[in-house]
Amino acid sequence: MRVQCVICDEIIDLNDDLPEAKKLRNRPIHTFMCDSCHERISLKTSERMATGNFRFFRSSHPVDDEF
Repeated sequence: MRVQCVICDEIIDLNDDLPEAKKLRNRPIHTFMCDSCHERISLKTSERMATGNFRFFRSSHPVDDEF
């Protein structure tokens, strides 16, 4: 299965039997992000979290305030 990264437009061939390929095939709303973009975004997010000025807007659950 050929997939394209939503950020850098790199085209990658995934094995059809991988769980990620099945997820993309069965639920087209899911998007694919290559490993290099995923690593870069997670690194930048952790750096912003370390500054103390970064908040997650996941939900209005009180547990999120403690996070």
